[in-house]
Amino acid sequence: MPVESGTSSAARQAKQKRKSHSLSIRRTNSTEQDRPAMQRDVLEGQDSKLPSAVRHNLLELFGQIEREFENLYIENVELRREIDTLNERLAAEGQTIDGGDLSRGPLKAKASHSTSQLSQKLKTTYKASTSKRSHSFHGKLGGPCNFNVGNWELWGGDSWIVSSFKTTTSRAVCQLVKEYVGHRDGIWDVRVTRTQPIVLGTASADHTAMLWSIETGKCLLKYVGHAGSVNSIKFHPTEQVALTASGDQTAHIWRFMVQLPTPQPTADTSVSVDDEIDFSDKDEADCDGDGSSECPTIRIPSTTLKSHQGVVIAADWLVGGKQVVTASWDRAANLYDVETSELVHSLTGHDQELTHCCTHPTQRLVVTSSRDTTFRLWDFRDPSIHSVNVFQGHTDTVTSAVFTVGDNVVSGSDDRTVKVWDLKNMRSPIATIRTDSAVNRISVSVSQRIIALPHDNRQVRLFDMSGVRLARLPRSNRQGHRRMVCCSAWSEDNPTCNLFTCGFDRQAIGWNINIPALLQEK
Repeated sequence: MPVESGTSSAARQAKQKRKSHSLSIRRTNSTEQDRPAMQRDVLEGQDSKLPSAVRHNLLELFGQIEREFENLYIENVELRREIDTLNERLAAEGQTIDGGDLSRGPLKAKASHSTSQLSQKLKTTYKASTSKRSHSFHGKLGGPCNFNVGNWELWGGDSWIVSSFKTTTSRAVCQLVKEYVGHRDGIWDVRVTRTQPIVLGTASADHTAMLWSIETGKCLLKYVGHAGSVNSIKFHPTEQVALTASGDQTAHIWRFMVQLPTPQPTADTSVSVDDEIDFSDKDEADCDGDGSSECPTIRIPSTTLKSHQGVVIAADWLVGGKQVVTASWDRAANLYDVETSELVHSLTGHDQELTHCCTHPTQRLVVTSSRDTTFRLWDFRDPSIHSVNVFQGHTDTVTSAVFTVGDNVVSGSDDRTVKVWDLKNMRSPIATIRTDSAVNRISVSVSQRIIALPHDNRQVRLFDMSGVRLARLPRSNRQGHRRMVCCSAWSEDNPTCNLFTCGFDRQAIGWNINIPALLQEK
């Protein structure tokens, strides 16, 4: 039997490859009628151990799949064309649409219910965590890009249409100034100190709290005294003292001393709200940098508050800083004396777990939020009488309720609404903001009373007290939050950043919001 030379064999293989490639090109450009003939050409031009009948059936199936994808592609193109047309019409009429107006019906209701359940499962698992392995939870669910409260609805529902509508009510520039990266798990809370030196504080599910230089983004100090997720952080009104609440069923008070580094020039990363790019998931590898590797560490608190029988979800200082209030999943809020660590009052009445607590900046008032869809106002101004008022108006968990300067309370909920209340009239809210995603820990600016709403779907929106939307912070492939945004905090007197946000992408972000431009557009 003659033996084929190496050169002849190589030439024949190259010829077969060219033939296969040619057939592939012809098939791609062919019509539906040409496909069976080309499938036969492919069968004849390729070597395979499969029987011809089996290969023919496979090609038929692949052809059907290709036709389905073509139909989906055509429908997608048509839908995008309709969206562009509607955008142009809305822009011409000077109107805007929020998600609640677009997505209605059984499909939206089902998607909303699924998203709410998923969000609650994620938050409950992390905030109750006392295990050092909690930070690996996202990897057990199929990878960091597949499990995401924020984009669950983008994949499973129809809210991606909402994200295509750009805001037309504001042309102000919202500038991302600094990213604070160093935590090894999601960040629940972010706050700014009220005394010099002004630093940023974050509370994370990685069982730590960190203090950061606002200007440089460098970690100045790490607190590692908790044995569970650190769910909140608040600073004393006049001293360098922090108050943290944790999943280990305690609240800690600890003193700190930090020295600010010399600020370095930063690149201009300003992005107009109108220049927002629809987000694509990025690998979280760039979020794993340990910006806290060299910062000092505090391991022991000066005071431990431990009267709760469940997760301590939040804590805050009463005016004057001599007492603190804590909120827990044991359905109670406790009032403590800071100097003696003694329990002064136990505030009971909620039917389900508490989610947040907040104190009035100038009066002895406390507001507590709960999963029972209500929030309660506790009045300690008269030492002999401690009154309580119940606010009802939400249909799902009240994630936070905060005071404004004056006689207003702003509440946010998993029912995708934010309500503004007058303390003198509890029967109904004076304004209601409807959004397309669950709202987490909100913040209201002191001077201009602008509400910053952090959402489960990675968005951060700004509204005024009457419910008018002012802006949506830019979010794109290159900047913004990649996961659920958990909290917002204003710091209007800071020249570098006047708004901070944090989320489950393990980072906090400092923003510079052009407030005069926002109000002018209003």
